[in-house]
Amino acid sequence: MSDTDSFIEEVTEEVRRDRLFLMLKRYGWIGGLAVVLIVGGATLREVNKSRAEAAAQTLGDEMIAALALDDQAARAEALDGISTETPGGAAVLAMLQAGALSQSEQNPAAVTRLEAIATNADLPLIYRHIASFKALGMQQDSLSIAERRLQFEALAQPGMPLALLASEQLALLDIEDGNPDAAITRLKEIAEDAAVTADLKERATQVIVALGGTPDLATTPEG
Repeated sequence: MSDTDSFIEEVTEEVRRDRLFLMLKRYGWIGGLAVVLIVGGATLREVNKSRAEAAAQTLGDEMIAALALDDQAARAEALDGISTETPGGAAVLAMLQAGALSQSEQNPAAVTRLEAIATNADLPLIYRHIASFKALGMQQDSLSIAERRLQFEALAQPGMPLALLASEQLALLDIEDGNPDAAITRLKEIAEDAAVTADLKERATQVIVALGGTPDLATTPEG
């Protein structure tokens, strides 16, 4: 490389540094602002997380205090006085209120609260199905077998969160309707389902035996 080429390269490098310095002076605030926004956003998320955790803790404490009351009417009143900012928290609170109302012989009010949850499309499916399931359990004397069967069949569809529990209720409706054979068939299907819990399988087996059926107990291969 000649001295002339070397000189030109040095000058070019100086011009580049000058331009970079000028750009940093002119636009460096953008980078600073980006840093502030990133740090501020992270801080805000942490603050919101802490607030949410504190709110959840407060809600839990208030629920526990209300549930500790022995008198069901007083418990329902105490639960009614609790407020929550989240839809999920409100749904859980309403279900607890419904339980207390039912225990204090105020079934219509309890069912109204549960049906409001069951029809709230903004809530996760599991909340809505639990509310619907509980509401049906409170209406054994007010709804016909056909009406309850129709609603439990909707909850018992494959893939639904309470499918097996709803199928168990359908089996009980079969018994109530004088059809023990249908109940046994349904209970066997429940007991053989891969997702069945130990408690539900035991209940299904006991009812099968009580109805005179023979449970299809799976045997473990010897080995």
